Amino acid sequence: MSTPFSSPSMMEAAIGGDADAILALLKMSQPDIRRYARRTCRTTSDVEDAVQETLWIVYRRIGRLRRAGAFSLWLFQIVHRTCLRLAKQHIGLPDDVSSLENDMQLSKRPESELRIDIAAAIQSLPSHYRQVLILRDVDEMTISEIAQSLELTRETLKARLHRGRALVREYMMR
Repeated sequence: MSTPFSSPSMMEAAIGGDADAILALLKMSQPDIRRYARRTCRTTSDVEDAVQETLWIVYRRIGRLRRAGAFSLWLFQIVHRTCLRLAKQHIGLPDDVSSLENDMQLSKRPESELRIDIAAAIQSLPSHYRQVLILRDVDEMTISEIAQSLELTRETLKARLHRGRALVREYMMR
């Protein structure tokens, strides 16, 4: 997902607290939020809840974002964590939402530095995790397409994808 504004000044205005810019940002971001929530959440009702909660978090915390270029990463992390929290609620696990501070730390880093760190994190993965992660998250292939092309079961593929993403997160939080 790219920054939803073609003009950096519009994003800066939203970060600065301009109510019209924030509303425009929320409106323009909603389709991306919904698309990512559909990929990440377990149920349709979780998708709807995740979209609403993400919009609310963005509305309340956009002023804390230090760099407009970090918006997309920050947004994806909010959606991802919201979907995880909702999934945990279904199976009765306690919520752990304290990791939003880590999101804010990442959002303050220069985009070029983040790109280098993400590339290094992916490069550090064992090849079987790296291959699956790139096919799914970069090439945006479906789980079925990847499983068929690599001749893996869906369960094996999902386990590798989950572990690869976890390793990238660990690397980024160092």
